[in-house]
Amino acid sequence: MQDKEVINTLQNQLNYSEKNISDIKIFIDELLKANKKHNFISKNTEKVIWYRHILDSAQLVKFIDFSKGSLSDLGTGAGFPGLILALFSKNKDFHVKLYEKSPVKRAFLKNISDRLALKIEVRGDVYEHFIDTDYIVSRAFKKLEAIIQVSREIAKKSHKLIILKGQNAQEDLKKAFNKDKYDYKLENSITNEESKIIIVDFKK
Repeated sequence: MQDKEVINTLQNQLNYSEKNISDIKIFIDELLKANKKHNFISKNTEKVIWYRHILDSAQLVKFIDFSKGSLSDLGTGAGFPGLILALFSKNKDFHVKLYEKSPVKRAFLKNISDRLALKIEVRGDVYEHFIDTDYIVSRAFKKLEAIIQVSREIAKKSHKLIILKGQNAQEDLKKAFNKDKYDYKLENSITNEESKIIIVDFKK
């Protein structure tokens, strides 16, 4: 999929605005500059960044109610998916927290969120905090079992866990839910027919 096709999908299927697209372009420019010094994303994916990283992250807007509440992104890296979701939100009262261990990545995230005037809080290691949130999202954090553990032990209230997973999603779910059973559903990814989006409802 070409960049123009991705932008068309973002606007027509996911309701990203012209302003959102403009902000994403600024973000991409800054990310590619930073990537020359730091390995924020694989060099192999730079030419397909719109498809591989932006659209892959943006598709999660379909499963989030931005009219109220908050979202936490575990292991956000360069801002995927959390920053791309924060860009989309029109609600100033919808809070987004990005958790990232790397000080270099945190500095980048703070700079870009200030430049784009995004309401984002950038935090360090997720294990150093209790999470009070309505949605937990994750794209490349840890194994599913570890993410489930965070949701059970660190999140303080009922929430939805939304995870982008590769072709082993079903197998990972079996391992993660070997002892405890939770309500979940699998959604198809629009960027990879073998990938899935796992959505789990955690009740406290």
